[in-house]
Formats: sequence, C-alpha cells, structure tokens
Amino acid sequence: MYMERFRLDGKTALVTGAARGIGLAISHALSEAGARVVMADLDPATLEDAKQQLNDAGYHPETIELDVTRSSEVNEAANELTERGITIDILVNNAGISISNSPAETMTDDVWQKVMNVNINGLFYCCRTFGAAMLERRNGVIVNLGSMSGIIVNRPQEQCQYNASKAAVHQLTKSLAAEWATRGVRVNAVAPTYVETALTSFVYDDDEMYGHWVGNTPMNRMGQPDEIASVVLFLASDAASLMTGSIVLADGGYTCW
Repeated sequence: MYMERFRLDGKTALVTGAARGIGLAISHALSEAGARVVMADLDPATLEDAKQQLNDAGYHPETIELDVTRSSEVNEAANELTERGITIDILVNNAGISISNSPAETMTDDVWQKVMNVNINGLFYCCRTFGAAMLERRNGVIVNLGSMSGIIVNRPQEQCQYNASKAAVHQLTKSLAAEWATRGVRVNAVAPTYVETALTSFVYDDDEMYGHWVGNTPMNRMGQPDEIASVVLFLASDAASLMTGSIVLADGGYTCW
C-alpha cells in the first residue's frame, strides 16, 4: 500500500531547467517512478544530451525548448504539448539562476532583473499557464525549487537578488497552495542547501567559501542532486497527498545554526 503511493505510473511531468544538475536528476527520479517526463530547457544542445542520458538509462523522455522568462513562450509550449497529445499532471519548476558576489549598492538593473525574471517571473508564468489547465481538470501537482537562501542570508557571497527571489518563490508557493487547495491542485516547494554540481565544484578550491558553505553545515557536506530529486519525487507523489503550501528544507541542517 505505502510504496505504491510513491509511484507515478500514468502521470506526465514537465521539468523546467531539466538539462543538467538538479533538473536532470529530477527527470531521472520521476522517470524511474513511472512518469512520462517532458524535459524543458533553454539550450537545445544540452537538452539533447540530457535526453540521451535518460535514453541510455532505459527511459524515453519528451523534450521541448523553453525560455521561461517569456510568458508567450510558456503559453506556446503548453499549446504545443497539447497538440502532441501531452497533458501535464506534474509541474516541476526547477529553472533558476544565481549571480553571486553582487553587492546591493553597486548591483546593476540588469543583474537584478535577470535573476528575478528567471527565478520568480518565469516560475509564475509556468504556474499560471499549466496550473490553469490543472484547475480545469481539478487535478495536478506543482513542485517549486526554492532555496534555504529564501530563509537565511548566505555568506560570504553577496546576493540579495537571489535571496529575495527565492523568498518570493516560497511565498508564491504558499499563496497558490491556499488559492487552489480546494480545487484539486497541490503546490509545494523544496528549499535545498548548497548542492554539488559542476557550477559549485569551485568551492573545494576556495578555503573561505568552503568554510562557510560546508563548515556551517551540521552534516559537514554539500547535498547531491539525487537527494533533492528524491524530495521532489515525494512531493510529486500521492505519498504527499495531505501536503500543500509546504516549504521542505533539504539543507543538511544548515538553517539549524
């Protein structure tokens, strides 16, 4: 009974930012649980490589090129998927960027807007478009990728725009969950710690950064993409059927100190 609740057979999931890192791990996890996965990303070459990796693992994902910062593209993607006979039951808003070491007093408009456009505007556009279709069917699940940075202020890097964007993701998650709770759509978020990917591997060569990132984590390590994907899988499944509006920390204890 219980293990069956983690299965996603017969479900179709759309994962944004799916071509690498956490997004790729999420695509793998949902596929392994039985879902039909649509991998969305901005870079067609990287997306094709990611698709091949899942094919090599025995899965057969769909792909779609998508710039989440353009609401018209999000709408067009939804229409294209409908034309392809694909109905999205699970939306995972994973696309996100971080531009660190940007002191607030010297931050340019471009840096502020770029982070906000991807991390909160793009996420909202996807929630709005795919959530509306879920509401019509009175059934659907949305999992947003927030961050512990939406709860604490990171150090030593200065990144107020990233922290603010992730706090906005958390509040949007709660707001949508409250609006849609009686209409069959659950909305939750995962708030990860620092996760070891190609983009964060530099920390092992930076003693100061390593001391703050890993030294301030009770588990004394960074997270792995599959560990975040496992939490997303849980929230996407019926095992989390009573959960909506939750911000699930997966931070190795970082926010305990």
